[in-house]
Amino acid sequence: MNRPQSACFITIEGSEGAGKSTNIEVLSEVLDERQIEFYLTREPGGTELAEELRELILRPREEPVDDLTELLMIFAARRQHVCNEILPRLAEGVWVVCDRFTDATYAYQGYARGIPAPYIDTLKSWVQEDLTPDLTLYFDVLPEVGAARIANRGHDRVEQEKMAFFAAVREGYLDLAAREARIQVLDASQALDVVQQDVRDRVRRFVADQLA
Repeated sequence: MNRPQSACFITIEGSEGAGKSTNIEVLSEVLDERQIEFYLTREPGGTELAEELRELILRPREEPVDDLTELLMIFAARRQHVCNEILPRLAEGVWVVCDRFTDATYAYQGYARGIPAPYIDTLKSWVQEDLTPDLTLYFDVLPEVGAARIANRGHDRVEQEKMAFFAAVREGYLDLAAREARIQVLDASQALDVVQQDVRDRVRRFVADQLA
């Protein structure tokens, strides 16, 4: 899965209520000011079929969803996304900004659901081969704070999980960040303007390094 050196793949990670959507807008502003062509997308989703799989994954239902079934659906959606959107954009020299990617799978399905990491490793190698984000911004917030922020909106199947689940998700993200230099941790519990300035500073430094 080769791509031009100039095309960067940026991912945004965080649990519910971390403020990813708001800060993606700030990241986009920085890329715009640097006149970088980029494409915004999300996971699960990003293509017509992948969005249909997203709806199946997240829709609340009475039937229990087996953890491995959930994992396989996520990677099926990811394969469509990688092949039909992410790689073609990168091949054209277009930067890609994705709301969640495989780090989320390790955090949610690995740490929180308890699926062994080798299962995820194998699917990752099949589905995305050597495709890895160049930069990942992880917005860190305590589960209780995140839950309070989304208390007044409808919750999908994953958002309905108990607090212990989201504590495990956070632990997973922080463990990944400790092992992966590309993952930068931002304190999303701070005032919005402080977090946004942090995003601007980090993305500007990253862009400057890439264009140097």
